[in-house]
Amino acid sequence: MTTPITPTLQELRQEESRQEQAQQAGRAAVAPTLEELVLQREKARPLRVANASGFYGDRFSAVAEMLADGPIDVLTGDYLAELTMLILGRDRMRDPSTGYAKTFLRQLEGSLGTALDRGVTIVANAGGLNPCGLAAKLRELADRLGLHPRIAFVRGDDLLDRVGEFGLGSPITANAYLGAWGIVECLNAGADIVVTGRVTDASLVVGPAAAHFGWSRDDFDALAGATVAGHIIECGAQATGGNYAFFTEQTRGRPGFPIAEVRADGSCVVTKHVGTGGAVTLGTVTAQLLYEIGGPRYAGPDVTTRLDTVVLADDGPDRVLVSGVIGEPPPPTLKVGLNTLGGYRNEVAFILTGLDIEAKAAWVTAELDAALAGRRPAAVHYALARTDHADAGTQEAASALLRITVKDPDPAVVGRAFSSAAVELALASYPGCTVTAPPGEGTPFGVFAAAFVDAGAVAQEAVLPDRSVVPVAHGGRTRLVVDLEEPVVAGFQGGGPTRRAPLGLVAGARSGDKGGSANIGLWVRSDAAYAWLCRTLTTDELRRLLPEAAALPITRHLLPNLRGINFVVDGLLGDGVSAGVRFDPQGKGLGEWLRSRHVDIPEEFL
Repeated sequence: MTTPITPTLQELRQEESRQEQAQQAGRAAVAPTLEELVLQREKARPLRVANASGFYGDRFSAVAEMLADGPIDVLTGDYLAELTMLILGRDRMRDPSTGYAKTFLRQLEGSLGTALDRGVTIVANAGGLNPCGLAAKLRELADRLGLHPRIAFVRGDDLLDRVGEFGLGSPITANAYLGAWGIVECLNAGADIVVTGRVTDASLVVGPAAAHFGWSRDDFDALAGATVAGHIIECGAQATGGNYAFFTEQTRGRPGFPIAEVRADGSCVVTKHVGTGGAVTLGTVTAQLLYEIGGPRYAGPDVTTRLDTVVLADDGPDRVLVSGVIGEPPPPTLKVGLNTLGGYRNEVAFILTGLDIEAKAAWVTAELDAALAGRRPAAVHYALARTDHADAGTQEAASALLRITVKDPDPAVVGRAFSSAAVELALASYPGCTVTAPPGEGTPFGVFAAAFVDAGAVAQEAVLPDRSVVPVAHGGRTRLVVDLEEPVVAGFQGGGPTRRAPLGLVAGARSGDKGGSANIGLWVRSDAAYAWLCRTLTTDELRRLLPEAAALPITRHLLPNLRGINFVVDGLLGDGVSAGVRFDPQGKGLGEWLRSRHVDIPEEFL
C-alpha cells in the first residue's frame, strides 16, 4: 500500500551485532527477518491520507494536484451525498450500466500512472450505486493506458431488491451506510485502487488506517481517532479554509486539499501540501468538526466516536494535532438512506420594485391563487424576500423577490398550467411586473428519508483484485448507552458593560443538512467567551434569533473541548434538498445568518 523503506546496511549490521550479543549472554533471541524490519519501520511512521473530493462536482484538478504537490500514501475521494444518490438513481433508471461517478474515471485518466509510479493507493466511494460497473470501467481504462493496477471493490450496501423484506417502502435508491472493513480486506489483498458504494465518509480514512496499522475491530479508540480524521478531511477544502467564518483573517488564495497524518494510536495531524493556498488552523479544523453532526456520540458502523473527547493543539504552521479521542462499540444497526420520487415541481420568481412591496406581493398571490383554483397543485409555497432598500441608487437595490414554488404528482399541473398562469400576469398585474426568467416545464424531485436495519442482515462483500469474494462481517454488537448530561460550563461572571453587536464578531459557525434537519455548529476562541456563549445561546434564544425555526424541535449539544455548541433543528429543510422550498435548501448559510444577528455582547470580548 505504501512504498517500502529498506533498512540500511549499517542498520542490518547493528541488528546482527545485537543478536550475537544476546546469544553470547545466554538469552534466547530470534532475529527479525528483513520483511519484519521493514514492517516495523512502516508501522512506526504516520500514514499520510489525503482527500481530493468533497462531493460529486468538486474541483476536477484536485486529484492531479494532490499527487503532484507532495508525498502522500493514500488518496481518498468522497463523491456521494444524499442528493448525489438521487441523481445516480435517476441515471441508473435510464441506463442500468451507469450509477457511478463518471468524473472519477476522467480524473484517473490523467493521473492513474502517476499514482502507480508514486505508490499511492486510491480509495473512493465513487462507485455509488454500481461499484462493480465502475471497477470494470477502471480495468478498461487501465488496459487502454497500458497500466496494471490491482483493482478491488466493496459491495452489499444496495438494498433496493430487499426493501419489501425490510419494510422500506418503494424508493428508487436504498443504500446502507457500510463501514471500513470491506476496504481493509481489499487493501490487505494488495489492491492499488478500492472503489465502494455507500460507505460512511469517514470510512475512506478508517479503512486504510486499520489496514496499515493492523487494528482489530475492538480497537475502538484508534478507530474513533481515524473517524475524526476522516470527518475532518472528507469535505475537502472546508478543512483548509474553505467556507470559513473568519476567512478575512487567514491566507487568501484557492485552498489546497487536506491531509491527515494518521498515527498508530489513531491520533493525527491535519495539514496540507506546502505552498498551497488556504490555511489549516485550530479554527478551520474546529469548524469542520462541527459540520453536519448531532450529539457528542457520533455513531458509525465501525465505532461510536465521542466527539466530546477530541483535543486539538497547534502543531506548527498549517498543522493541527488531533488526539484524545475515545471510542465506544458501534450500534447494532446500520443507517439506510432512502430516496423516493416525490413528484414534480416548478418555480417562478417575480421582481417587485420600489414602493408598496407588500401590496404588490399580495396582488400576485391573489391572482395566481385564482388562476390555479381549477386544478390547484398539491403544494403552493410563497416566499417574499425583502432585498429592497429605500431610496435606492440602483434599480436592483430597490427590488424584492417573490418566489412561488409548486409541487404535484402530475407534471402537467406544475408545467404548462402553472407557467401559463404566471406568464399571463405580465400585462395585468402590479406596476413593473417582471420575472427573473420565464417558468418552464415541471421537473421531478426526490424525498430523502433515513431508516435503520439490523447490521447482521446486510451482506457486505469485498471483491478482491483476483476477483475472489470475501464476506465482511459487521463489527456492531449490543451495547449499553448511558445518556450524557450536558456539561456545566463556568468561568464567566458577567455584570460588565455590553454592546449590541453581531454574534459573529465573537463566534464562528458552520451549518449544513442532515436529511430534513439542519445543524448549526458555533465556536468561540476563549474559555470566558465560551462560558458566556453557553449561558446566552439557549434553544429559546436560538428560536428568537432564527424565527424560521421557532416552531420546530431544537436540540442543543455542548462540546467544551472545542469550545463549541451544536444545534440540531429538526424539519427545517423539509424532505431534503431535492424537495426543499427554501432558497438555501441545504442550510449552508444558516450559520452565517445566525452570526449576523445582534445580541448583547460583553465588551471584553469585542
